Amino acid sequence: MDRDIEARLRGTTKHVLLLGPRQVGKSTLCRSLGPKYILNLADEGAFLSYSKDPGRLRRELAVLDGPSLVLIDEIQRVPPLLNMVQALLDEGCPHRFLLTGSSARKLKRGGANLLPGRILLEYMDPLSFWELGRSLDLDRALQLGTLPGIYLDSKEGADVLDGYAATYLREEIQAEALSRNLGAYARFLDVAAEASGRWINYSKVASDSELPKETVRRFYSILEDTLIAFRLPAYRPKRSHRRVSQRDRFLFFDTGVRNALLGLHRHPLSPSERGFLFEHWIILQCLTLIRSRHKPWKLSSYRTDAGAEVDLVIDQGKKLLAVECKSGSRVHETDLRGLRSFEEVADKPVEKRIVYRGSSRQKFSKGEVAVPYEDFLESLAREG
Repeated sequence: MDRDIEARLRGTTKHVLLLGPRQVGKSTLCRSLGPKYILNLADEGAFLSYSKDPGRLRRELAVLDGPSLVLIDEIQRVPPLLNMVQALLDEGCPHRFLLTGSSARKLKRGGANLLPGRILLEYMDPLSFWELGRSLDLDRALQLGTLPGIYLDSKEGADVLDGYAATYLREEIQAEALSRNLGAYARFLDVAAEASGRWINYSKVASDSELPKETVRRFYSILEDTLIAFRLPAYRPKRSHRRVSQRDRFLFFDTGVRNALLGLHRHPLSPSERGFLFEHWIILQCLTLIRSRHKPWKLSSYRTDAGAEVDLVIDQGKKLLAVECKSGSRVHETDLRGLRSFEEVADKPVEKRIVYRGSSRQKFSKGEVAVPYEDFLESLAREG
């Protein structure tokens, strides 16, 4: 299956650092580009060798015949190699580098420069709506997620998902030197999965996890830096509004991984769970669109102390796109309360959209428009 980012990687002559969670397809895609030199740091032998002697890279590249495409996979395992690449570029190295990583945290901790001037930073996410098209099985995507090896495996997807969740928990904790806190982190991960997509109350998460609040904040930071979750900030109007909540939300990068941690991936979803995951999935699609196509938009979420909510606010520069997600096939006037509340505090012109699983476009009395989710995502990709 063609990935959105493939054409850009094939078309650029620049060096690239491709970040993304494990199993999104980074290695498979990069190897399809025909690199002449491949260093796979997921291999323990290579990891140990280059950890002891990062200078080995310089010696091996020096004997390549002419300018070549050089792939270094999972570079976060040996952060000094990223600095070595930067040094080689400063010296006029003729090769083009394609680097992949699944943890920005390890690169930062290793003192590596994540954004050298001549290296493009790209992201790769699970399969998106635009890659799967209208043949997407939405219910399967909501339950099992869209990691390629899971979504596309009709028979063993749930089993593979079990393994992914278990492997992530074990390997990431070991890699982040959290082995002493294995039980604490396991408790936190379960609570964080349950809270994924909800407005974060650190005190409640700390209580439910039986952990100090500062430990919870640190664990959330690890989820974010290892690309397992991302922060959706609260919408903060330029004018002060006491009634607007300042709480952020965290969302796991894939609905299937979230469900596997909670044991929800093997049983039919309840209507309420399906509705929650539909909202979660729509937000993830918008994040993927922004990152994969470099759209200069910002995402946030809106909530008042009185309970009025807007699931997603997309700041497109000159205007705000306020999006409410409904998993049903009908939209009612009562579904518009949050959008109308948001318009009162917004500091830019607002377009109000209800994204739902119906089949027709509907207009409401105060400018709101209900749009089938397929139409919404296709039109969003064409904007700006």
